[in-house]
Amino acid sequence: MNEKYVMVTFQAGHDYWKRALKGFEDAADALNVSIEYRGAAQYDVNEQITVLEQVIAKKPDGIAISAIDPDKITTTINKAVDAGIPVVLFDSGAPSSKAQTFIGTNNYNAGVMGAEEMAALLNNKGKVGIVTLPNQLNHQERLKGFQETIEKDYPGIEVVEVKDGKGSEPVSRKAANEMLAQYPDLNGIFATEAIGGIGVGSAVSSAKGKNKVKIVSFDTDKQTLDLIKDGTISATLAQGTWKMGYWSLQFLFHLNHKLTADSKLGNISAPPLPANVDTGVSVITKENVGDFYGQ
Repeated sequence: MNEKYVMVTFQAGHDYWKRALKGFEDAADALNVSIEYRGAAQYDVNEQITVLEQVIAKKPDGIAISAIDPDKITTTINKAVDAGIPVVLFDSGAPSSKAQTFIGTNNYNAGVMGAEEMAALLNNKGKVGIVTLPNQLNHQERLKGFQETIEKDYPGIEVVEVKDGKGSEPVSRKAANEMLAQYPDLNGIFATEAIGGIGVGSAVSSAKGKNKVKIVSFDTDKQTLDLIKDGTISATLAQGTWKMGYWSLQFLFHLNHKLTADSKLGNISAPPLPANVDTGVSVITKENVGDFYGQ
């Protein structure tokens, strides 16, 4: 079948995307269509907008995109939809856009799980810092889930500071070092994404009293799994990234062939596409980390 669908990400060379791309590829094999992988090299919304503009100009049969900054990229997403190109969001959404669906983690619930895991590690008491990406919707939701759960269910735990890791290992390491210096009695750090978790792990493993600071992170790239294995990171939250890629392409194909309707249009001529698909989260610790290598 002479159709091409494109996946657009950011920090495109990072291990995190490999499972999502594998899901996209597996769906392409099942549907007998071709795919292309594009993305911004850096954590830079302007670069991602440029890449998306280039993709739109080629008029693909559909686009799956993970959005860095929903406020800034929504106009370009809408440009694709207005041009008649089906667009689905995965991993990180842009809810004000015209994209037809979102496929990914229920990030608020993932933040709740992170808080519960941290509380268990700290025996429900202590001081915690957070390293996140404040402009990205999925991280905003994780942060909110974590903070609200700590405040509501764990009064013995205090979130003392939230820092921007900028999706950068050195910046996240610096942020963690600053928190460790400012709060010598810090007990835990929650990192809402993999690169931040690796940077935090580097800071904690270099600091005195490193065994006292518990880290809860995200995702299953090899560096994170290695830090779980050696005890630097206590737990990480594994997302259903293969499912994000697989269902993104399946939904794009169905939209392109009018086998399903855009849920936002209220079109009843075909079964409606779900507005949100939760791809699930599981907790990885030292006990089960071996099961996740090679996935």
